[in-house]
Amino acid sequence: MKLVILDRDGTINWDSEDFVKTPDEWIPMPGALEAIARLNHAGWRVVVVANQPGLGRGLFEMASLNQIHAKMHKLLAAQGGRIDAVFFCPHAPGEGCSCRKPGAGLFEQISERYGVELRNVPAAGDSLRDIQAGVAAGCEVHLLLTGQGAQFRDRLACGEPLPEAFPAGTMVHEDLAAFASFILAREAAPQPARAAEMA
Repeated sequence: MKLVILDRDGTINWDSEDFVKTPDEWIPMPGALEAIARLNHAGWRVVVVANQPGLGRGLFEMASLNQIHAKMHKLLAAQGGRIDAVFFCPHAPGEGCSCRKPGAGLFEQISERYGVELRNVPAAGDSLRDIQAGVAAGCEVHLLLTGQGAQFRDRLACGEPLPEAFPAGTMVHEDLAAFASFILAREAAPQPARAAEMA
């Protein structure tokens, strides 16, 4: 199975310091839905992992979250794409759950649901906690310079590395479209001949 794991806020849609609480506040970033559709068309299944502490804080109800995701699915379908499933943590930061990123609980749920190991599965997000959660699950991690990741654009442009808190091997892309292009280009690149074929 070809599987990609994506964060939601700041990765697919514009983030908000006040949380995305209604369908009207859920606005996709330019090119993000098209990027998911391109991955789908190449045979990749896309799942979303999202912290939703606004639920635990009582800022919005489950019905609102369902409406937000219904809008996401509808707009994505119009682009010819789909998200297989959305895994989310409903807890506030202080609740001590195992599913809130940077914990790997949501990723473990994906592994169980699909019956696959997540080793080297591409996982992309815009924050350190996204990267830490992906690494904890064994994923290949990709930081996007959108949402919270935009703060690192200038330092990277000056040739400085990411802060030391980021795991070694973190790959960086301008946005979700650039990430999708990287995944698809790598897949299309000629593979080195296997030893058995060379013998």
